[in-house]
Amino acid sequence: MSTHAKRERLLFADLLEASGPDAPTLCEGWRTRDLAAHVVMRERRPDAAGGILLSALKERADRIQAEFAAKPYEELVHLIRTGPPRMSLYGIKQIDEAANTVEFFVHSEDVRRAQPEWTPRELDRVFENTLWARLEKGARLLGRKSPVGLVLRRSNGQTAVAHKGTPVVTVTGEAGELTLFAFGRQDATRVDIEGDKEAVTRLSQVKLGF
Repeated sequence: MSTHAKRERLLFADLLEASGPDAPTLCEGWRTRDLAAHVVMRERRPDAAGGILLSALKERADRIQAEFAAKPYEELVHLIRTGPPRMSLYGIKQIDEAANTVEFFVHSEDVRRAQPEWTPRELDRVFENTLWARLEKGARLLGRKSPVGLVLRRSNGQTAVAHKGTPVVTVTGEAGELTLFAFGRQDATRVDIEGDKEAVTRLSQVKLGF
């Protein structure tokens, strides 16, 4: 049975293939080749992937990612499309679904929304609910850098507190847009932002996410 993670993986691979290795992305300083290498490293070199989050390991992660980036681009796309190696934890359906659904959704949008005339992708309600469930669980971690109180409000009224404090800024939108906002893609989202003008400005100067 197909899963959200599997579907998002294939959509991401298709986008990478169609865009080519030198297309821009929303990840600062990265072209599509760099983004593809990042994803392959994360799945195939868990000994280095810790550098994505831990600064002490970043230099090693950067080196290994550069080694992947030097491979033929078509090979990187193939590795992403065909999935993790047999013995990888990501090969377990439940772990793949938990760890990769949002990962591939966000990175697909990193490619799509770096184009000059992008339009929001239409998401089905089931997938929107899945993204919201993930966002509710991770909101505090993703919003920890916010300099003000931060509430994420879904268009249907559901809310998640991403950061406690005052004054409070409320960001309203669909689950996919809020997910991208919380993952630091604030400037490339379609959301409504409400709050004290100074607080909104302070929030805009911080990149949320990991």
